[in-house]
Amino acid sequence: MIVDSYKFLPRSFRPLYEGRGPFPGEADPAWAPSARRLAESRIALLTSAGIYVRSAQRSFDLEREQQHPEWGDPGWRSIPADASPKDLGVAHLHINDEDLLADPEIALPSRLLAELADEGVVGGAVANHVSVMGYQDRNLRDWQATTAPAIVANLREQGADGLVLAPA
Repeated sequence: MIVDSYKFLPRSFRPLYEGRGPFPGEADPAWAPSARRLAESRIALLTSAGIYVRSAQRSFDLEREQQHPEWGDPGWRSIPADASPKDLGVAHLHINDEDLLADPEIALPSRLLAELADEGVVGGAVANHVSVMGYQDRNLRDWQATTAPAIVANLREQGADGLVLAPA
């Protein structure tokens, strides 16, 4: 089987993801030492799959993204760790949402994280994880000014010690 990673992306996007090298200021990987051991840490998940709670949250803005393909909804959604898969929706133009709707653990492994907490591998999980649209405008102005500070404040309020990116 050959997997076409670019099937749902415009062909012009391919060079952006393959061999682009680091952007200015990205020479070193982002790293922050942790003051706590993993077994003592409360962990949050962040998915880039555009997951939302159908009955309580609006979808991510796919209409605008279809009209402006280089734009991505800069909003975020708080997803309860105990949300039932049947209550979740997916709004993302660049991934097949059927697989994610059948098994949201693909992009938001909250039940697996809960198992790791039960086994003592991690200290615990936050009550609400975070969902965003993975594709964003290159300048990231909305992200830097609004989205990232709001997500950080939310995670600090929940006592998160670490964040795992669960990409779609």
